[in-house]
Amino acid sequence: MKNIALIVRRELAAYLKSPMGYIIVAAVLCIDGLLFNVYALGGSPKLSSEVLELFFYFSSGTTMIASVFLSMRLIAEERQTGTLTLLFTSPIKDHEIVLGKFLSALLFFCLLTLLTLYMPFLIFVNGKVSLGHIFGGYLGLILLGAASIAIGLFGSALGKSQIIAAVTSGGLVVALLLFWLLGQVTEPPIRDVASFMALHGKHFQPFQQGVLNSRDVFYYLSVTYVFLVLTTHVLQARRWR
Repeated sequence: MKNIALIVRRELAAYLKSPMGYIIVAAVLCIDGLLFNVYALGGSPKLSSEVLELFFYFSSGTTMIASVFLSMRLIAEERQTGTLTLLFTSPIKDHEIVLGKFLSALLFFCLLTLLTLYMPFLIFVNGKVSLGHIFGGYLGLILLGAASIAIGLFGSALGKSQIIAAVTSGGLVVALLLFWLLGQVTEPPIRDVASFMALHGKHFQPFQQGVLNSRDVFYYLSVTYVFLVLTTHVLQARRWR
């Protein structure tokens, strides 16, 4: 645990000292704010619950994009600067490196997500929504972010540069999103399998509506776990090259 905590502290400091971290925060807040104002609050009159659902829907998109950009540097940057060799020669296990980097990105993402809280609370000015709906939506964003960060970390372990890592991670996220479309044009049992594999669609929609299903929580936790394990195996393979 001590080694993991050291890596988390090191990576969090890197986010806070680097302009990239602040650029990602500013971009997400700006895009979420514009979409919330134009599509959620603007247009034809909507119920407060519909406004909140739209907010979580748009935020899920920025969540996946931000997660890819937050995680692309975690291992690829170490390889570019030559510090990955130092990590491999230090008394730190591969799974500790992966967990430390994952948790640092997840904590930074949670801080970023916390900054968007003012948008749902703006609904209380002229409407009313349940705190349970807000909690369920934000839990869904965090779970989706965790899964996307794990995918991004895997891409960062595969890529030789941050650009390649971002492209690889983005491609994996898009591939998992496209499973939802595949599920719409196929017949059972392929339709059921494809819909279950989709990163968004079926699994995020209940959170968007403030509904918590153990099936959806299990899915996001499973995706996160699988890609963290795959990242650990990639690091182990590179260590023994």
